[in-house]
Amino acid sequence: MNEIQEFLPFLIPVIVLEMALLIYTLRHIMTHTSYRHGNRVLWIIVVVAGMEFIGPVLYFLLGKEEG
Repeated sequence: MNEIQEFLPFLIPVIVLEMALLIYTLRHIMTHTSYRHGNRVLWIIVVVAGMEFIGPVLYFLLGKEEG
């Protein structure tokens, strides 16, 4: 238990950042209708399954339509 308390000052901002990125990405997916690759359902699955930065980053690199 002591070990977790040592990392808490680092973990709390990382968790908050992860959740904010996840919420922003899901909101972006739900409000847009066109994607570079795939469709809405595919990107929701990718983002939720790869929740720890990987899913949202993949969406913004590969799926987000420019403009």
